[in-house]
Order: sequence, then structure tokens, then C-alpha cells
Amino acid sequence: MGLAFEETESSPAAHRGMIWIPGRTFTMGSDRHYPEEAPAHRVSVDGFWIDETPVTNRSFMEFVKATGHVTVAEKAPEAKDYPGARPEMLRAGSLVFHQPKVIDGPDIRQWWNFKFGANWRRPLGGLSDLRGKLDHPVVHVAWSDAKAYASWAGLDLPTEAEWELAARGGNDDTEFAWGDELMPGGQAMANTWQGTFPTHSTKPKGQERTSPVRSFPANGHGLYDMIGNVWEWTSDYWSDRHPEPAQHSCCIPSNPRGDDVDASYDPRQPTIRIPRRVLKGGSHLCAPNYCRRYRPAARHAEPEDTSTSHVGFRCVKRPAA
Repeated sequence: MGLAFEETESSPAAHRGMIWIPGRTFTMGSDRHYPEEAPAHRVSVDGFWIDETPVTNRSFMEFVKATGHVTVAEKAPEAKDYPGARPEMLRAGSLVFHQPKVIDGPDIRQWWNFKFGANWRRPLGGLSDLRGKLDHPVVHVAWSDAKAYASWAGLDLPTEAEWELAARGGNDDTEFAWGDELMPGGQAMANTWQGTFPTHSTKPKGQERTSPVRSFPANGHGLYDMIGNVWEWTSDYWSDRHPEPAQHSCCIPSNPRGDDVDASYDPRQPTIRIPRRVLKGGSHLCAPNYCRRYRPAARHAEPEDTSTSHVGFRCVKRPAA
């Protein structure tokens, strides 16, 4: 991953785990689902390479061995960054999903726990480890961890537009990356929740969380796990809506990037103290009854300093200007 790639479409990048996505104009976003996906609008994106799969525990381990990188989840938070936090809470850890038997209302703390000691090496906290999971997507990585890996590999994180173009697999007018049915013919096309979230899963025991990459069919570009398994970081700052579409074809945005700060970020407000980035793709926790974000157009906000048991990433490489 750290090798330099030849800057042509015929580059052997695919042999190093990357797929070439030809540049084109496509319709980004959707007017049919959650408000933050609207409005649907045309954008133009230049060609780029993207990882065939999310970055795995195996690859992330190579990065850590080479650099000594310590992830956000492995560091105890500093009191100055979290005014008002109880001292006993300022310990290293990360958010881990657990399946409750019953719930009372929508409070997500009924199924999300901050586990001291949870990190990419110990995805469930405690004595958990990566045995049998080296080919699963790495999780418990904050935005800066993903960015550090990308920089080490000579790559970058995708923009939201690049990610969505790649995820669609050439299907601009379908709900899902593979068509208009979530499970065509009863076949699961991605690792998403089966059953009633969060209390009842119909998956076989041991398969409720992440799955090895390439466990489900590739999309039209030959990319795996663009939908489901883990959410994926992008480089774009969060916005509550997409920009209004251009009125003339001459003004279609080209290679849009959410480079401005999170518009809702306000360091004086304790509820939105940390800038947020766009996550894409949904995860193994997305379910029809709760979170229908297993679609290319779907998006979600995540604070840069937050890591969880269902968020990972993949990288891109753009041809030199």
C-alpha cells in the first residue's frame, strides 16, 4: 500500500487492492429518504482509484507496526478538551454495541456502551482480541486515525462525492447499489441487520457483527462492502443538506469537497464541540425498522474524535494534477 502508483488508468493499482473508477457526471443524493440526503443534484467527479475493500485489521496492524501509531481510542482524553467530564470517565476506550433484550424508548444508550479498554486491538473491550478477525474491517478508528493510515500509505480519504460515485457501481437510478430490492430473491447483498433492531437478530450466532471483507457480492465496479459491514469515514465536513442543484449544465459542481468547517460546529456549545465528518455506507447495524442507511445516497454525521465498533474506512488515490 505504501508503494507509489503509476499515474495512469492502466496502473497496476488494482493488483495492490485498488480499483479504477472512471470519472463522470452523476446524480448525488436523494429526495426520497432522509432530509440530509436532499436535494438530489448533479456533480462531476474525475477518475480515481479506491480500495477494493475497507481497510482490514491485517492492513491496519502493518501500519501500526511500521509507525507506532496510537489510536484515539487508546489514549486517555484530556480534561481540558472535555470540560465538565467526570474524572473517572477520562479513560481510554470506545463505543461498543451490545444487543439489549428489551428497550424503553429511543435512547441509544440502551444499546451503546462506552467500554474502557475497547480499541481496534480489542474490539469488544475486556479480553477480546483479533483472533479470526484479521480480514474483518478495522473498527474503533477515529477520523484522525483513518487520515494517518491514508497518509502513511500515500493515499487519501475519499470525498463524499467520490465515495458515492464508487458505491453506486454504475446504478444511478436504483435505491441500492445492486438494484431496487434490499434482498433480491431473499439473498442478502450486504452485511446489514436482519431481524428487529436492536433487540432481535435472526443471523446465526457469531455473525451478528462485522464480517470478513468480500463475504458479500461486489458491486458493479468490483468493490466489496461499500454498503453495510462498517460505516466509512470520508474527508468531507458534515452539512445538514446538500447544496441546491445548479440551474444550468455549465455550472455543475466539479470534484466537490466539503472542505469548510462543520457549519454547526460551535466550541461554545457543549453538544456540538467537535467538528463532524460525513460517514457513508451504513453498517451491520442498519435495519429496515430503524436505520435505512444501507444505500449509496445515505449519509451520517460523526464527530472527528469518536470511534465505535461499527465505523471503519477505505482510501483513494487521485492521479497527479
